[in-house]
Amino acid sequence: MIDGPNYVLVLLGVLGTGLVAGVFCGFSTFVMRGLAALPPAQGVAAMNAINRAAVTTAFMLVFAGSAVLCAMIAVVTFVVWPDEGKTELLLGSALYLFGSFGLTLVANVPRNEALAGLEPGTPEAASYWPAYVREWTRWNHVRTLASAAAAVVYVLALS
Repeated sequence: MIDGPNYVLVLLGVLGTGLVAGVFCGFSTFVMRGLAALPPAQGVAAMNAINRAAVTTAFMLVFAGSAVLCAMIAVVTFVVWPDEGKTELLLGSALYLFGSFGLTLVANVPRNEALAGLEPGTPEAASYWPAYVREWTRWNHVRTLASAAAAVVYVLALS
């Protein structure tokens, strides 16, 4: 059984990965659908505003802080190598670090940067917008599932 400081570390991992899964789920289930329903110029402008507003201390503490927690959990698991829960702890860490945090860096952020470089209302922005919504949302579904799965697997490690 996981106890002491390791228990608290994993419990914080559950909380962080679960919170991130909730944010991503909101985007996948209604935010992106609402933005896609707007005319392209309005959708591009709104998404660019959202992307700028997302880089707040609170969100970055949860998003990047969860990555740090997951890395710490993985390291502690390798060092302590508990009898129970080691597979779940390593799997949960990998799911979040690669399937959520890493995927954000290689799939969603580059699309956000490309969108930010377009002027809303231009033909270039209008032609990029449908592909952006489709691709960004597809990768966001993966991030949502990876974050939620990490939280579930961490809970299983605690049980």
